Amino acid sequence: MKKTFKYIGLVVVTVSAMLSCKRDSDYVAGSVSPFISNFDLKKAFKETDLTLTAELMKGATSVKGVVVSDFSAGNSPVGLLVVQNSRLVGGANIDSVRGMAINIGNDAAKFALGDSVHVKVEGGVLKRVNGILQITGVSSSAVNKVGANRPLKIPVVNVAQLMAAPGNYENTLLTVSNTVLEPEPTTGETFAGDKTFNDGFGRATLHTEANASFAANQLPASANFTGVVYFKTENNVKKAQLWMRTADDAFELPLIKPSPVIITGYLPDPPGTDASASAQYEYIQLMATKDIDFSVTPFSVVTTNNAGSTNPFPVNSWATGAARTYKINLTSGTVTKGQFFYVGGTTKLIWGAGSTNISSAKWIASVNYASNPGADFGAATANLLANSGNIAGIAVFEGTTVTATTVPLDVMMYGGSTANSGNVYSPGPPAVGYRITNTDYYTTINPSSRQAQPFFANGTNTNRLGFQATQANPTGGSFVRLGGIYDANSGRWRTGRSLNNVTMSVGATISTLETGTGITVLEN
Repeated sequence: MKKTFKYIGLVVVTVSAMLSCKRDSDYVAGSVSPFISNFDLKKAFKETDLTLTAELMKGATSVKGVVVSDFSAGNSPVGLLVVQNSRLVGGANIDSVRGMAINIGNDAAKFALGDSVHVKVEGGVLKRVNGILQITGVSSSAVNKVGANRPLKIPVVNVAQLMAAPGNYENTLLTVSNTVLEPEPTTGETFAGDKTFNDGFGRATLHTEANASFAANQLPASANFTGVVYFKTENNVKKAQLWMRTADDAFELPLIKPSPVIITGYLPDPPGTDASASAQYEYIQLMATKDIDFSVTPFSVVTTNNAGSTNPFPVNSWATGAARTYKINLTSGTVTKGQFFYVGGTTKLIWGAGSTNISSAKWIASVNYASNPGADFGAATANLLANSGNIAGIAVFEGTTVTATTVPLDVMMYGGSTANSGNVYSPGPPAVGYRITNTDYYTTINPSSRQAQPFFANGTNTNRLGFQATQANPTGGSFVRLGGIYDANSGRWRTGRSLNNVTMSVGATISTLETGTGITVLEN
């Protein structure tokens, strides 16, 4: 043992000697960046005035980025030069796009949208002035323009995201898509002043100065809005204000056609086996937004199951059939406005074998999907609704004719991922996939490029729900309650739908599905 310690001591002494003899020229000298990102500046701000020193900024003295403020149309806060930049966060910089307002006085108007600038901010104070976060105490001489016409990163953000993380988005150029103005603008109503818009995920304010060049333009009823977001506090409540740069920042959208039938829930994985003709336990919950006699005005529901990653792309969209899509026609029965109704298997059990029979509920269509093919297309299947694997979905159509070009009234996709999708979309040419419509989750116009995007997984149409939560004793999946608030007059979701897992049991009753917190609410 003593000999062992002797050898260890010898090694330590030798290594120490080697380190002490290391030459100065053997060290690699590093240098501190003179620039700090807006991401890091905002992290340092704790809602109290902050003097910006080199020590605070880890050796940096300046910020650099692209100018996103634009005074050309007269709709930008006076004196604020807004600079946007990003830095690597977790291997990608898309989540680190941040804007910062720097108060340099009237000279801010001399800088154009897309200018690349370096701004020395050392000695300035990061603070709120009238609610707007900004760096004060910086003169225009501290700004050095080094380029022009640089590309801009414009995140697409919903209002819920804005309000959940205001520090991420304030002073940042972004787009809020698929909005409606509340109340609906009258003929002759203009942009001037503060207007409330709703994107289905929350409400925010569109602000336009009275002297802006587009202030007198007609206010659209529905639009994608792009602009710089500022936050102001009223009665201790932080509110988002979006300031458009020019008239072109409002991209008017066609008003959405209200859907007489909307998707409100589904049961994709009841307990027990799916693989028998007697086990058609899966069903979809829908709601009527007006009185319907299906014998006079028929509809259809189509489900898609994309299990198997080698599937070809759905060239016939929802009408692809075979193992990919299954169609059920709704051609008889009546429902009243605001009433839940059901489409699914013939067993009409609430949660699989041995559970409560809910045939007394409003069933408009029940089919033996395990033994019989779908109406017009779709092979018999043990799984009307997928419960794992690739992306799946449900779509509602007006009428009973569904082809490759038919656009659904409502649609909801769930499960999988864009990397594990089951080949649901190909850009082509020609582009093929599952068609969508304008809903709380999807939009047929890309809010960034303003190009058509008529399919799921096309452009920004990547939103989907997850799979349902799995329960034990007996093993089975939750009922998926989508909730939301739907305006029957405008066809808009005033509150968007979300995945809500309802714990089930064999003794559950129809009230489990149709009452309680988070059910879909119909307005107007």
